[in-house]
Amino acid sequence: MAEVDVAPHFGAELKDGFKPVNSWVANGISWLDDVQQFYRDRSAIEREYSQKLAGLARKYFEKKAKRQSSLSVGDNPVVTPGSLESASMTTWATQLSVVEQTAAEHEKFSTQLIASLADPLKHSQNRYEELRKLHIEYAGKLEKERDSSYGELKKVKGKYDNVCQEVENRRKKTDTSFDHGKAKAQGAYHQQLSDMHDMKARTLSMRGSRFWLMAEQNTYLIAINVTNKQKEKYYHEYVPELLDSLQDLSETRVAKLNSLWMLGSQIETSTLSQRTNLLQHLSSEIPRNNPTLDSMMFARHNTTNWQDPPDFYFEPSPVWLDEATMATDETAKVFLRNLLTRSKGSLGELRRESDAKHREVDNARRVRQNVREGKDNRDEVEVVRSVFALQEAAHDLERKKISAEVEVSTITSAAGDLTLGARHHNFKPTTFKIPTNCDLCGDRIWGLSAKGFDCRDCGFTCHSKCELKVPADCPGEQNKEQKKQLKQQRQADANAAPAAPTNGSTTANRGIEADDEDLTRSNTINSMNTLSSGRSVSRSSVLPQNEAAEPPKPDMSSKPKIGATRNRIVAPPPTQYISETSGASGTALNESKGKMMYPYQENAEGEITVDEGQEVVILEPDDGSGWMKVRSGPHTGLVPATYVEALPPSAPTSAPLTSSSGATATTAASALHPYPSQSSRPNSTHSATGSTTSLASTAPSTTTGGTVRKKGPAVAPKRGAKKLAYVKALYDYEARGEAEHSMAEGERFVLVQKDQGDGWAEVERGGRTASVPAAWVKEV
Repeated sequence: MAEVDVAPHFGAELKDGFKPVNSWVANGISWLDDVQQFYRDRSAIEREYSQKLAGLARKYFEKKAKRQSSLSVGDNPVVTPGSLESASMTTWATQLSVVEQTAAEHEKFSTQLIASLADPLKHSQNRYEELRKLHIEYAGKLEKERDSSYGELKKVKGKYDNVCQEVENRRKKTDTSFDHGKAKAQGAYHQQLSDMHDMKARTLSMRGSRFWLMAEQNTYLIAINVTNKQKEKYYHEYVPELLDSLQDLSETRVAKLNSLWMLGSQIETSTLSQRTNLLQHLSSEIPRNNPTLDSMMFARHNTTNWQDPPDFYFEPSPVWLDEATMATDETAKVFLRNLLTRSKGSLGELRRESDAKHREVDNARRVRQNVREGKDNRDEVEVVRSVFALQEAAHDLERKKISAEVEVSTITSAAGDLTLGARHHNFKPTTFKIPTNCDLCGDRIWGLSAKGFDCRDCGFTCHSKCELKVPADCPGEQNKEQKKQLKQQRQADANAAPAAPTNGSTTANRGIEADDEDLTRSNTINSMNTLSSGRSVSRSSVLPQNEAAEPPKPDMSSKPKIGATRNRIVAPPPTQYISETSGASGTALNESKGKMMYPYQENAEGEITVDEGQEVVILEPDDGSGWMKVRSGPHTGLVPATYVEALPPSAPTSAPLTSSSGATATTAASALHPYPSQSSRPNSTHSATGSTTSLASTAPSTTTGGTVRKKGPAVAPKRGAKKLAYVKALYDYEARGEAEHSMAEGERFVLVQKDQGDGWAEVERGGRTASVPAAWVKEV
């Protein structure tokens, strides 16, 4: 067998040849099963001595002949090998020749064949097969990443074409919307000229269309460069590294096989001294089976004229811009500057991490080389597994680094370093719990969990999709008042009407700037209250002076049915409905009294002992737990609600209450009585007390004779039961649909769900759960 002059590298010579290389390596690994089975068969045959050895040799010579071509040059070689066979096949033939000349064997040698050769070969085969499957998974991952890059490029191209088509359609629609040859169209044309004084929607449409067009074009160009770079890495680095790793696995398998063959030779030599000369010949043949010889033969018979796939290039839209240059005007620079800042910020860290990971790979490879040279006693398979894992991690970092580098180089080559002198916002991801508007586009940040970005310094809020479009003009750290003023100014700018155009505007510009009602912001949020800025974002937020006294009411037209998704507006409280009352009179009227129907002895801390018939002052009524807090003389504590009978309240003596509009309110007794009657407080479906009746639900009822009907003593419920939250209506409200509750001022409800940011609360009354304006009720 010839010596190796230059070791082949599959990655450099076979390029995109993973399938044939993998098949070849798989054949080599599966061949180990033949070898270890050979030793098992030989062990059994050796017990029957030499009469079986000749047949065994012939059997495996036939197997060798059948698999010689696939093991030497693969299943489908480019060049037919003829009678040539690989170095491993030659060594294997020598091994079979030795077997043919063996005439005797004893039990000890038979046992050693199984323990020292067959079992280790089976174990090695399983481990090598696991490594080969890892290579297959990694190859699939690489191919999926490549196809994903191609697919993403097609998606970006499609979005770019759609934007171009949309802008072109709008231009055509504007150009063809008037027929000046007809009287009716002529009148419409003059009407259009008069409407051009309101340029707000026109400018928003023009700026939005132009911005999105340039942004999509730039995104498309960047995606082309990133995809080309990733493609180049795939075919010149990722796949070659994978092929080299498969080659290394195959050579590791051959090296392992050599070591086991050497072991078998040594056992046979020590057992049968009469075969010394023959076995020495075999021992001299095995080391000549250099692992790279098989790889060299396979590479020479499978090398093809492979070429790189063509690079991707800019494909112009058939209806719009047709230049492969990036837009670099001031509008486009906003997006490019933010993208450049993000890429540059991550590039340094990615480079450091990538370099560190590549150093780890180099160190692991040196360890593996030491293992192969016998300088290190570690398990070579585990070392190879570690090298492969490190290579995969380095690959992931390399892809991210390449994307960032290409983005930075593409933008800087087209527009220079746009980050110089920029005052970037210190954004942080934020989930907005209250209705918040984007300071860039002016639209509401919608969603069940409205997520966006908030500047830590100046309070600039925006959608996630608007982050890269925000100009780098942060004024720096601001206090709360300054942030509020900036918020108002930004919202005003987002909705402000720009100046009218000059008479020199071209027809094309008029087409882009045309008022497209389908694309302008609708007026459906006129009554929304922007809690973050303290003002409404609608265009009609300023009311006439004669309407300023009208209380704000929630827009019930948007109230959905129960079970439907709610996108409701905030319902601010009608301040003119709030009654004014003195603190003294309110305190006197709110003191309610009760009478103990049964004696109660305190059983735990926080309770009090009260005798039957004793009057008490009710401090806290039953909240659904079956207990109430009362005062008896100087003592204050808890007693079971079923033990107390509510006494009728005394007539109020305070002056009647007056609303802010000057009208006389209802009597103080009905307005301030803390306990609703049985008809206004039915049994709650959310009660935690089960069959236990509280004071609120056991108001004394009279028989036909007018006497109070008392119930027998009941066992006091456990303390610590679930307590319900209640709300009281501040104003009268009439339901606008089945999903809402009507309310009377002072009426109590069980609170099911508090306001989630849409201005509505879920309450329960009479076994029915529905919604009421959250600002029109108050927790009690």
